[in-house]
Formats: sequence, C-alpha cells, structure tokens
Amino acid sequence: MTEQRHDAQALGGAPTITAAEISARLDRLPMARVHYMLLFAGGLGFMFDAMDGAVVAFILPDATTEFGLSGGQTGILASSLLVGFLIGALAAGIIGDRFGRRRVMMYALIIYSVASVAAALAPSFELLFSARVVAGIGTGAESAIIAPFLAEFVPSRLRGKFVGSLAGFFAFGYVAASLLAYFVVAGVSHGWRWVQVITALPIVLLLWWRRALPESPRFLQSRGRMGEARAVVELIEDRVRRSTGTELAPVAETDFKDPPPVSNGSVVGNVGALWRSGMARITAPTWVYWFVGVFCYYGFFTWLPTLLLRQGFGVAKSFSFTTLIYLAQIPGYYIAAFVSDKLDRKWTIVLCFIGAAVSAMGMAYAGDATGLVIWGMWLSFFMNGNSALWYTYTSEIYPTEVRATGLGSASAFGRVGGILAPILIGFWYAGIGFTGVMLMLMTVLVVGLLTIAIFGRRTAGMSLEKIRETTIPGPAVPARRRRA
Repeated sequence: MTEQRHDAQALGGAPTITAAEISARLDRLPMARVHYMLLFAGGLGFMFDAMDGAVVAFILPDATTEFGLSGGQTGILASSLLVGFLIGALAAGIIGDRFGRRRVMMYALIIYSVASVAAALAPSFELLFSARVVAGIGTGAESAIIAPFLAEFVPSRLRGKFVGSLAGFFAFGYVAASLLAYFVVAGVSHGWRWVQVITALPIVLLLWWRRALPESPRFLQSRGRMGEARAVVELIEDRVRRSTGTELAPVAETDFKDPPPVSNGSVVGNVGALWRSGMARITAPTWVYWFVGVFCYYGFFTWLPTLLLRQGFGVAKSFSFTTLIYLAQIPGYYIAAFVSDKLDRKWTIVLCFIGAAVSAMGMAYAGDATGLVIWGMWLSFFMNGNSALWYTYTSEIYPTEVRATGLGSASAFGRVGGILAPILIGFWYAGIGFTGVMLMLMTVLVVGLLTIAIFGRRTAGMSLEKIRETTIPGPAVPARRRRA
C-alpha cells in the first residue's frame, strides 16, 4: 500500500458518499497546485507516449534499409504500434473500470519502457515488429486511461481546458521526437536504435506517480468503496486549502439524485452496456469519430517524413520540414482546448474537421516547398486541435462505471483506422501519388465532420453526472457492487 493511500485513509470521515456529493465538492474547488500536479503528471505520460509513437515514423527509413523491407513491410512496421495500441486501449478501459485507473497507468508505463529497449536491440524485422507491438500495448493503455482518470478530478467549468491541455502534451512529444530524429537518428551511427533506448527513460516517472497520484474518487464510489472515495475527496480539499491559504466555498445545494448504474459492474456487463438502448446512440458515432480521427492522424504523421523524402527532399530537409509541421500541433491543441469551453466540444470538433479537410486539399495541390509546409502546418494545427478533444469529449459522454471502457473501446476501434491508414498508403502510394493520398485523407475527414455535426452531443459546462442524466435516459441494470 502506498504512502498516498495511507495519507487518504488518514483523512477519512463518514463511510458513505454519493456521486452528487463528489461532484458538488470537487466542482466548487478553485484550480490549485494539486490540479496542476495532476495535469503535469498525466501530461508527461502523454508526452512520452507521443514521443515513442512518433519515433516510429523516423526510424522507418533506416529500418527499411537495414532489413531490406518492401513498401508493404514498411507500412506493416509503421502500423505495429497501432496494433499494440488497439490491444492496450481496449484492455486498459476494461481493466481500469474494474480494478482502477491509477494501477493501469503504472503497469502500462513499465510495459512500454521495457518493450522500447527490446525494440532497440531487435536483430530482425520480425522481432522489431513484435517489440513495437508490445510497446504499443503500453502506450495504448497509458493514453486511454489518463484522460478519464484526470477528468474525474477537475471542476466541470474547466474540464475542456484541463483535459484539452493534457492532450496538448502530445505535441511536445512529437516535437521532442523530431528533434531526437534530427540529432540522433540522422546524426549518430545506428541512431534509429539509440533513439528507442531514449524513449524508455520515462520509466522513472513511476517513482513520482506511486507517491503523488490518488485513485479517482468517482471510480471508488462507483465500485462501492465509499470510505476510500470520501477520503480522497477530503485529501484533495485539504491540499487545495493548504495551497491557496483560504477556506473553501460552501458546498452548493443540488437536487441531483444518483442515477441507477448502467452496468452490473462485471467486465461483460460494462462492455455490453456500451451498446444497450440509449448508450448505443453515443457509442456508434463516437467510434466513427475516433476511426476517422486516428486514420487521418496516423496516415499523415506516420508517413510524413517518408512522403517528403519521396517528393525529392533530402533527409535533413525532410526532417526539418517535419519539425516545422509538428510545431503547429502545439497551438492547435491549446486553442481548441480553450475554445471548446466557450463554443462547446461538438462544434469545436466540427470546425477542426473543416479546417483539416481544407488544409489536406491545399497540401495536395501545393506547388512548391513553401506551400507544402504552410498547408502541412495548418493540417497539423487542425488535426491536433481535433485530437485534443478525442479524450475530453469521450471522457465526458460515458458514465463513471463504464467511462474507461467507453473511451478505451472507442480508442481501440480508432486504432483500426490507425493500422489501416499506413498500410493502405504504403500499398497505394505508387498508384495514387502524394496528391491522391492527401485527397483520400480529405474525404475521410468530411465523413467525421458530418458524423459529429449530426450525432454529436453538447457537453461543455455540465458536470459528469449531469451529462449522464441528460444523455443516457432509460432503465438501468441492477448493480452488483464488488470491491476491486
């Protein structure tokens, strides 16, 4: 048992607490040091996950040369991380709703760090592919669990900025990967191997996470662990009180009643709940949204350095252009995160899809290197604005007892798109060329735009419990509360 758990138990009070009480008590808190600590801790996890994923794009040219890979094999290797991501995201959601978010975060980090070292040492294409798949399981689990975990702590009025800013750390990971590619992959003998060793270093985060991160009180309450849930809420309140030096505002009165659970708490029950009655109207468009977003994201960013090389740019110039395009991710993430609390998540997503589709068409018909980079930066900006909202939006629309399962399964389905995109581009590039690739991405983006515009839900400014009440009407499944 960690020091954090002891700390929470020491502050324990009454043995029961309702979801409504948790919501009211956490929503009244000002942003304080504890919230920024959670943001930074989760953000570093996202950053290193993105760095590990982006590195695959930069090791492809050297790995292809060293192992004598065909275009199809290169595409398969590019998709290795996504294969693991699919498995990891789905498993993390299911396990996270059953045994806890915090535990999944830590084990996922271990898996991905160890597998990254194994990939660096791989003597063959087959072993490199296998190690990258296992690394993908770790990063997929990490990415799928961090957002729902942190969304359950932050006040509803700031959730879009908070979770969107969390996703913004992905951009720093991509920029770090491009810099490592420039200085290590392109500048050091066997650099493509050394860079994978560097991506394993985040394992040291465990030393901090074990001591600093409490379990989500909403998860604990949904599993019937009332005393622990109350203790964590009191711990958060105490830390806010101490860091701000002021007394907390009184807890607001609420007429919200805890709804009956949508699942009986079992793994099968949680997965089945996603497609039951009102939940199916959430799950189907959300899965399409993730498929479209991940297909285009990985189709573009995984192949970007190689596509630029095939357009006639040298390795150094290709990597330099890629770095500029990656830098546009940073404002994309944060602007979308802040706009989404004003405009609402749904319509911010729609605007990002429109901007990305227009940018893909502009890139397809760019006449020179300058136009290619400018349109590429706009495409990066809008696609990453959209990806900042994958996690915010999906963390909101599912109730606590299946939140991780909902996000994990949507993310896993999205990774099917991420797997297909690099493979299809690898096989089709010879026939459709650069312009055809970009127009294909534009068409897929329009599908996502229409899906969210027609079926998307408004969520900004509402508590997680209120969103559950307004979007998932109908009878619930009798609860079968069990300690995880």
